[in-house]
Amino acid sequence: MQDWRTYEPLLIPSIKDLHKIDVYEKNGGYQQLKKVLSDKEQTPEAVTNTVKNANLRGRGGAGFNAGLKWSFMPKPDGGPRYIAANGDESEPGTFKDRMIFEYNPHLFIEGALIAAYAMSIDAVYVYIRGEYRSWITMMQKAIDDAYAKGYIGKGIMGSKMNCEMYVHMGAGAYICGEESSLMESLEGKRGYPRVKPPFPAQKGLWGRPTTINNIETLANVPLIIKNGSEWFTSIGAKGHPGPVLYGISGHVNRPGVYEYPSGMLITELINDVCGGVRGGKKIKAVIPGGSSTPPLRGDSLDGVRMDADSLRDAGSMMGTAGMVILDEDTDMVDLVWRISHFYHHESCGQCTPCRDGTGWLEKTLLKIKNGEGEIRDLELLLDICFQMEGRTICALADAAAWPVRYSVARFRDEFEARCKKSIYAVA
Repeated sequence: MQDWRTYEPLLIPSIKDLHKIDVYEKNGGYQQLKKVLSDKEQTPEAVTNTVKNANLRGRGGAGFNAGLKWSFMPKPDGGPRYIAANGDESEPGTFKDRMIFEYNPHLFIEGALIAAYAMSIDAVYVYIRGEYRSWITMMQKAIDDAYAKGYIGKGIMGSKMNCEMYVHMGAGAYICGEESSLMESLEGKRGYPRVKPPFPAQKGLWGRPTTINNIETLANVPLIIKNGSEWFTSIGAKGHPGPVLYGISGHVNRPGVYEYPSGMLITELINDVCGGVRGGKKIKAVIPGGSSTPPLRGDSLDGVRMDADSLRDAGSMMGTAGMVILDEDTDMVDLVWRISHFYHHESCGQCTPCRDGTGWLEKTLLKIKNGEGEIRDLELLLDICFQMEGRTICALADAAAWPVRYSVARFRDEFEARCKKSIYAVA
């Protein structure tokens, strides 16, 4: 594995004013788009296979091979086809895509256009959460500049490729980060997740083939086309390769977004990159990939790396690499209640297990938080989680249940300390 200390950033390089299109061009920008459009060997199938062989795993949370996802798109039939670029980024603890919007938007635009070429796409919709007002303005400026240079629109760079690109502002709904809810929102409807199948590649936006990719995922595409799939797989963890934007927050001395290879040790990120825990305190827990990922105990972090396989073995998930570091003074009951309050508020209400389950989780946790809970309420929480997981149209119910389930299991002493003994015998 490459030594992270010698790593030079690729997604957010230290180049002044890289967000400006002229600076981006001077540093090789849009040359990979030109390459795929002018090189006869760079067929859409060849580009798709290059990305698939690179094992570029989605950076939005699911971690699915992006090239494989592209290959699911049916052959063109003369009708419109779409990409929905997911920049909603509404998961608590996640704030890395806005770095691309601000510092290197043209890398994403070029990646999205290469993806559009590979899948014969007619339009790219860039979905950004409404609270990102400033970043929406930045992204729109970058797209306007790319239009002016002939990189977007009709006859791109003198080729036969036509592709439009639009920014769509969300309205602050967490559920619209789910791919089918995102499509519903783009169509002007309420953000209700769709039942699958059919999947977006068969019936997506306006009933047409659609692929949804995360912003950071698409930003990696020009790097792969330039350097090749073998180069990409040499960076970071073997099963989850490439650069990663780690968004690190919580009780560390230097929170922020840091670009390093995948597979970084969690302890190295905390101690060496972020300067350790504030006040020299011990780590109680780490949420590795956004609020929906199961928290890990601070005393179980040795050898755990930030890649999908290592985190799965440790009992959590990579998610968005939005790491939240929690020190020894953290009240885990209060933390889990706050997370549950968020998911209760953000449930779209379409599915009963989620609509009712998130409410019962919040109410039960509030009861425990206020010192009014009973020991049997802990089993009730776990039962509610069981009734929610895997029983809804989308994964929001699972996202709400996992923090509760794993926090109760891994920090049970703290929950029991807030509970009174039940006056009823537990069978």
